[in-house]
Amino acid sequence: MPVSLAASGPADALLHELGAADLAHPGGTLITHLQRVQGQLAAWGARPALQLAGLCHAFYGTDGFPEALLPLDRRSELTAAVGAEAEALVYLYASCDRGATYPTLADPDGPFRDRFTGLSHTREPQSRRDFSELSAANELDLARTDPAFRGRWGPDLLSLFTRIRPLLSRPAWSDCQEVLAG
Repeated sequence: MPVSLAASGPADALLHELGAADLAHPGGTLITHLQRVQGQLAAWGARPALQLAGLCHAFYGTDGFPEALLPLDRRSELTAAVGAEAEALVYLYASCDRGATYPTLADPDGPFRDRFTGLSHTREPQSRRDFSELSAANELDLARTDPAFRGRWGPDLLSLFTRIRPLLSRPAWSDCQEVLAG
């Protein structure tokens, strides 16, 4: 079920207020990328909180996109716009130290390293699935819109998503194969 316009309205307003419509990003602007990621998650049948996290996943920057729209000391503003569950997913995605986390992401007891705190912890299965699904939606959008990105990173991403396949929904895995192996 796609997130209603009313549910994403406060997030969209905050994105515009913080300049996401003016930030260049592969395939257009940051806001268009974020909207495509949200749409991809909706197409895969993700629950509303995960769709909202897809729309907002770059608020605190990421390990691959360091430009933050909102500093961490203002997390309450995003929580007010999207709710606690979606904001927690945004923080999880933004906080991931990919180099430390990706090698053992599919392992139930693999450490998830927080790049903001430097601390590692074990994430529950649903959290790992959410993180993986959001990662796939994000990376596939970049691969679809930027042939140079797909050429440079496609094989590594296909390897990653193959390793974490049990964490991905069937539609997400199918799209990974189609976009990255095709």
